[in-house]
Amino acid sequence: MRDYAMIVPCLDVKVVDGVPSVVKGVKFVDLKRQGDPVEFARRYQEQGADELVFLDITASHEGRRTMVDVARRVADAVDIPFTVGGGISSIQGIKEILDAGADRVGINTAAVRDPDLVRSAARAFGSERITVAVDARRNTEIIPGVNVYELEDGSRAWFEVVIYGGREPTGMDAIEWCRRVERLGAGEILPTSMDRDGTNIGYDLPLTKAICDAVDIPVTASGGASTPQHILEAFTAGGADKALAAGMFHRGEYTVGQVKEYLRANGLRVR
Repeated sequence: MRDYAMIVPCLDVKVVDGVPSVVKGVKFVDLKRQGDPVEFARRYQEQGADELVFLDITASHEGRRTMVDVARRVADAVDIPFTVGGGISSIQGIKEILDAGADRVGINTAAVRDPDLVRSAARAFGSERITVAVDARRNTEIIPGVNVYELEDGSRAWFEVVIYGGREPTGMDAIEWCRRVERLGAGEILPTSMDRDGTNIGYDLPLTKAICDAVDIPVTASGGASTPQHILEAFTAGGADKALAAGMFHRGEYTVGQVKEYLRANGLRVR
């Protein structure tokens, strides 16, 4: 499906002492402040990022409005496409973010609570502007009707959707949910493995591949990358269209340009 392997730095944002700040955690908790979202956006554009994702990672849980001002400031600062998600639960909320300059809006918990929001948003703004983020975790307690996959160690599990920043399991099969949101009109899917988030051990490749095999819209691998090899695997073994990473870029261990050079050296096309 993809023409190019695309690299997408992710900026998890939390309001710290009244200031929107980039933070990084492990498995959605133990969040550490990293810096200003707009400064990070400028840095990653200079490094050659294809897109950016900003996630207000506690907005659904705390009931905060999303970061309209951050979206406006980022739109003024960079030219590459960016997505904003977190706590967006209405057509009006989506409109505010898009009007502020975001190219796409990500919806997650609100889509699970009201799937028709995906359909309504796609009709109102176009599928290409609606990304559904899907947080999922492995569940080895097999129940009837779920898609079961073999894991790296030979064990078997299904992938369960979790919401409210990983705080609430839903009992929903993540693969079936991805198929459903595609039918509802989502233009992209952003699945994050809760098992791998912040662990630096690589993406959940069985999850990524299962979703890529199940849908025809672009899929962004997310959760656990810390090396260029991990990002290569997202494309080669996982089948992803885009690869999202945070900590490895925030900490300065690798630049986007270095990752792209590695991918190019391993036969992938990059911009």
